[in-house]
Amino acid sequence: MKPIVARQTAVTAAVPDAGPTAAELDAIDREMPLILAEVELLDAQITTLDRVPNELDTRRIRRARNRVLAARRELTNRTAGTVGGAA
Repeated sequence: MKPIVARQTAVTAAVPDAGPTAAELDAIDREMPLILAEVELLDAQITTLDRVPNELDTRRIRRARNRVLAARRELTNRTAGTVGGAA
């Protein structure tokens, strides 16, 4: 049995794993409040998967949704302010 290998050189050069750039890290830092709010919402939703949500669960999910919306609004306003236009 003959091994099948490519006879041509690769079209694109392999980029070594250098990690995120400074700009990518800054973008992650700007989005971190939204990321944390979404994680909190997901956590609240996961707790109610195997049972009927009670009043406290409903409040927790509602508050987490409101935090996500507020974080999105804040991020959008900040982004629109730096770009110079409306989002």
